Amino acid sequence: MTRTYELIPRADGFMSLLPRWNMYDLFFNDVGLTDLFNKEDILMPVIDISETEKEYVITSEIPGVDAKDLDVTLTDGILTIKGEKKQENEENEENYHRIERHYGSFERSFRIPEKVKTDKLDATYKDGVFKLSLPKAEVVEAKKIEVKENKAKKKSKPKKKA
Repeated sequence: MTRTYELIPRADGFMSLLPRWNMYDLFFNDVGLTDLFNKEDILMPVIDISETEKEYVITSEIPGVDAKDLDVTLTDGILTIKGEKKQENEENEENYHRIERHYGSFERSFRIPEKVKTDKLDATYKDGVFKLSLPKAEVVEAKKIEVKENKAKKKSKPKKKA
């Protein structure tokens, strides 16, 4: 199941619970219960979203993924970043005691603001860092429209004789 996030998050009253949530998350990870959670979330790359006067910038660390394995699409205002981290096929006789690297597919989706030049998006990937620039569209200022009074004379109805 893909979650769609806002590019510019709204204020959330639950943000104050985040430190406590992280504490529980660390506890369950330390006791080895990570297999109980969704594997998709484990591989989910973290994303930074910043804004300048001219653009929004999405930056994500996605190490171990080839650029050809990344797929970025924009459909109906939803920006989707998909990828796959493929497991290395090394045949050796090593006995692993612990494997912490994760492999598989991931997908992140964001609703982008309407004020973005969708035809000017620019995505780059270098040294495991994905960067997407979303240039802002020109903001059209409201134009005041003068309302004129219609001063055309009304035709008066002829009076009927009694």
